[in-house]
Amino acid sequence: MRQMDNERLKMTFMPNTIEHLGVRLYSTIPPVIAELIANSYDADAKRVTIKLIDTDPSNKEIIVEDDGHGMSFDDINSKFLRIGRNRRVSDADKSPGGRLVIGKKGLGKLSFFGIANKIVVSTSKDGKRNVFELNWKDIINQNSSERPIEYEPRIIEKDVDDTKTGTTITLKDIKRITDFAPRQIATSISRFFIIDDELDIIVQHNNSNPVQVTNEMKYETLDVEFEWKAPTDLSGFKDDYVHRNTISGKIFTTKKPIQPATNMRGITLFSRKKLVNLPEYFSDSTSSHFYSYLTGWLEVDFIDKLGEEVIGTNRQSLDWDNPDISKLRKYLQRMIRFLEKQWRKEREAKQTRKISDQANIDINEWLKTIPDEIKKDFGPILDSFRRNVDFPEKQNEIISTVKNLHGLIPEYPLLHWRYLHPTLKTAIEDCYKKGEYYTAVFEGVKKYITELQTKTASKLKDRNLLENIYALEKKKVGGDNEYFLPKRWSVIEKYKKLDNTDFDNETKSNIIQGHRNLVLAMWQAFRDPISHELVDELRSSGLYTEKDCLDALSLLSHLFRRLDDIQKTTTIQQATKYQ
Repeated sequence: MRQMDNERLKMTFMPNTIEHLGVRLYSTIPPVIAELIANSYDADAKRVTIKLIDTDPSNKEIIVEDDGHGMSFDDINSKFLRIGRNRRVSDADKSPGGRLVIGKKGLGKLSFFGIANKIVVSTSKDGKRNVFELNWKDIINQNSSERPIEYEPRIIEKDVDDTKTGTTITLKDIKRITDFAPRQIATSISRFFIIDDELDIIVQHNNSNPVQVTNEMKYETLDVEFEWKAPTDLSGFKDDYVHRNTISGKIFTTKKPIQPATNMRGITLFSRKKLVNLPEYFSDSTSSHFYSYLTGWLEVDFIDKLGEEVIGTNRQSLDWDNPDISKLRKYLQRMIRFLEKQWRKEREAKQTRKISDQANIDINEWLKTIPDEIKKDFGPILDSFRRNVDFPEKQNEIISTVKNLHGLIPEYPLLHWRYLHPTLKTAIEDCYKKGEYYTAVFEGVKKYITELQTKTASKLKDRNLLENIYALEKKKVGGDNEYFLPKRWSVIEKYKKLDNTDFDNETKSNIIQGHRNLVLAMWQAFRDPISHELVDELRSSGLYTEKDCLDALSLLSHLFRRLDDIQKTTTIQQATKYQ
């Protein structure tokens, strides 16, 4: 009897097992192929080829072949055909080649019947090849009682000499009516695995050129805008979750909302390089439009080491009621909220750069120059433009408005709005922008002295120059009236009344006395103190604030404009010298 048993293959199962865990659980091609690829990975295969054959629409086939270590006849009976065998307990957690195995429940083989009625398995190991067939119709024709039954697959070849190793599984009598879409299937397969150099996955449709499945296929249809690598790019996310540093992967946001039909919204979870949870947000509150831009994947390998089974039978969802998995969920919620804040910052920064480039205005540098009392009113307006990234059709309007705002409120608006004399503005601008307000006025006074020397061709310097150029004499003009009038140079000679006559002498006297006093006051208030105090002391004391500086510059600008009109006086020639 023992010898007879060795000549037979048998599958033992409850009658409804395949119905519930195969036919109903798997109804599309990609997840079935994914189960076959997982088996190949656990068999230390380096290459898996998926052949999609539909040259005869009535006789479609899917062939999955690998170069793994294969199975012996005994392996088929004791391992492959045993439903529900936990290989990690009966064998080891690692493959002979040292890979952490994906398979665990021994139910993946039932997925075959979700898309095909006949399964032919050809496998070679240790120089022997065995081939057998599983037939869905034969299985369901078994006695449908509630007692476990045995099904005997049809043996096609037994222990035939073979120099190769590996396994080929052919799915026949495919239930799919439409033709195969190889690129679509390849893309779908990529979403079931983290693909690396350990395993090449190839998809070939009939005799067409083969397509290699890559990680990049997962998101190739999406226009990625921002990317974060975990955990390196999450250093700003402070959290005490115990497994935070073991979670790795990439999270993306797209330029445009991801269409729901793509099933790509949310973050996919993988363990041991295979899908364990379909994309989701791990939260019941997903009203923010941020979620429609979010996708990516994370590896959570630690869940395979938990004492309880937490991965769903179809490996598409985790048991979120499990206490350990619940903690993972809460951590992912917090992480996504952090990413939402980063996303908003990144989008605003990108829009700012875009506006800056198109408007030829460095917005960030511009804002640094705007006083807080002005920024609080106009800043929100500018911020609304920087956040407006969902309406590209309004971009031209935004650019135009920003340019207009910049025209009204340019860099250093308080300085701009003073409309300083251009010579003065050039002389003091750098100091002002550095916040060196005392020095700005000091440099303005120095520039005034230089300009006065040039215009009067005088060799005198500093206060001597000022007192000489703007010297006054008391004169009698037109009788007994006495006035202080310019001795050498005047800044009001060219100004006339509407009838082209001179202003009266009292007016002239008042103006020129006031002008002289202003010039000397500017010298005394801003030039002389530097001879007695350190500039740092003057700056830090608050004695000369920005407002003081601007007021002084406005006064100095007036003196510069008067200097533009300076000319030798003619009043002296008309006056009688006072005795």
